This record gives sequence, C-alpha cells and structure tokens, in this order.
Amino acid sequence: MAAEISYADVEVGAELPARSFPVTRETLVRYAGASGDFNPIHWNESFAKRVGLPDVIAHGMFTMAEAIRVVTDWVGDPGAVLQYGVRFTKPVVVPNDEAGAVIEVTGKVAAKLDDEERTVRVDLVATSAGQKVLGMSRAVVRLA
Repeated sequence: MAAEISYADVEVGAELPARSFPVTRETLVRYAGASGDFNPIHWNESFAKRVGLPDVIAHGMFTMAEAIRVVTDWVGDPGAVLQYGVRFTKPVVVPNDEAGAVIEVTGKVAAKLDDEERTVRVDLVATSAGQKVLGMSRAVVRLA
C-alpha cells in the first residue's frame, strides 16, 4: 500500500482532519490484554488513587497510538510513517462511567523536509478534558 496524499499537493500549514477517540475502562482492559501491560494504574481505581493519581489512566502507548491514527488515516498507509515521537505531558484520566474519556487530536503539516524523498513533518496536538496530553508529538511521513 502506498501513501495516497501527493507531496506536490501538500502545503505547509495544511490541517489534517481532526479526530476524537473515546476511551473507556473496557478499552483499557482490552488494550492491556493486547499489549501485555497489566499495570493496575490502568484498570484498578483504588490502586491508581493510592499511588497519587486522580483515577485510572490510559496507557501512554495507547494514547500515542490513537494520536498517530490521525496521520495514518490522512496519508492512507501506516507504512508511510517513517518516524514518530511524543512526550507524555499529562495522563488521560478515564472515569468509571459509560462516557469514559475522549482524546481529541488535530494535526498540521509543519514542514516539507525533503523534496526528493517527498517527506513532511506533521505536528500533532492531543488533548483530553481540556488538557494537552502529548507534547512534541511529531511524525515524519513519506508522501506519494
């Protein structure tokens, strides 16, 4: 599968379609099973509070994975992502109710890096409950 977005058609400052990702306690248990990360801060409310957290929190890698979906959905090919990194700034707190939490992600083409390689840098902003949960969230992507 190749990237569907053309390098020639992309301008610096172009915004990627924003996405919202709901997160419930069930989501976290499923992710724990898939990832093997069964740390109780991700599913046990009393434990999470005992260690100083406000409530159960989403896995950092889960949050990171949801954020990059904005890029992979936009480009049409997960293999087009050459680099991706973030800093974890705040946890995604997931209350024990049907609504859970929501991770809101926006993205913007921040730079055209290499005309020959057709690479761009995409900067992402991920928030939950009005707080930025990822900092320095950047991906390098090869376009068509």
